[in-house]
Amino acid sequence: MLTPGLVLWSLLFAAIGAAGTWFARGYALRRHLLDQPGERRSHAIATPRGGGIAIALAFLIAIVAMAARRPDEIVLLVCAAIGLVLVSGIGWVDDHRPLSPWSRLAVHVLAAGWLMVGVYLSGRGGGAALAAFVAALVLVNVWNFMDGIDGLAASQAALAAAGLSFLAGTDALAVHLGLALIASIFGFLPFNFPRARIFLGDVGSGALGYALALLLAMSMHRLATDVRSVHAWLLVLLPVSAFVLDAGLTLSVRVVRGEKWWTPHVQHAYQRWARRLGGHPPVTAAYAAWTLVACSGAAWLAGGERSGIAMVVSVWLASGIGLWCALRVRSGDRAAN
Repeated sequence: MLTPGLVLWSLLFAAIGAAGTWFARGYALRRHLLDQPGERRSHAIATPRGGGIAIALAFLIAIVAMAARRPDEIVLLVCAAIGLVLVSGIGWVDDHRPLSPWSRLAVHVLAAGWLMVGVYLSGRGGGAALAAFVAALVLVNVWNFMDGIDGLAASQAALAAAGLSFLAGTDALAVHLGLALIASIFGFLPFNFPRARIFLGDVGSGALGYALALLLAMSMHRLATDVRSVHAWLLVLLPVSAFVLDAGLTLSVRVVRGEKWWTPHVQHAYQRWARRLGGHPPVTAAYAAWTLVACSGAAWLAGGERSGIAMVVSVWLASGIGLWCALRVRSGDRAAN
């Protein structure tokens, strides 16, 4: 339940997100930080990038504020802050001057390591710590891969954050961080959807993936300890399933074909679908509907002593794989690389 304090907290971070994005757009225009249209991009006009720095700064402020309010969680929050700065920093540099994918990956591994250490030293256990490392490394790159059409990456992050925060239960830290992330995204979204006037950039997509990894680890710990099901921790896969499936399956196909999987391309299912429909909003809305249903299902399954969680999650993921294959076929599997 949203208390007056949580409402004010959310409004503050929505304002930070909106103001920060406005300033970031002006800065990008002055510095000519523009993504140009091309055969490996899904937009038709030159558009400023780097607006996601507003979300990164907002989430960093939220971490610092919670560290002051929750000294018992200082280790986790300090480690998370260091990792967030690393991921956002390398993304900000890359938005100005493209770096090699391997240098970015090295920084991502270091940031994931900081999060793993923070989760472990905070007493959440080795399982949650390992999940934090894997999730940070995966989600940072998945959100970067999937940030290709108007509103998609930001809206998916907001929905996933809502689902993961709910799965964290009564953990006030997760609730506050989740609301700060969601609110800052809502401050950013009017600049990015339905017609993008600025993109997240690597600074924003990386920050979103890292923030979600933190929430995922906290949610996983709660599910593993409080929910009476040995498979309850699997529920954390549902809020991020749309992006993980599309990115993971597309990457697998590119690897099998011997393509340079780390280079930009337009082979994701969402990109093919957007080209087929001739617009971005319907695809963003469809992905949002999928994730909303996934989050609702995860919340229901976590709400009591449920059986068959592993089966439900497996069926959901299998359904996602089937939809991905269907989109590839209908949109033309031999589309341009």
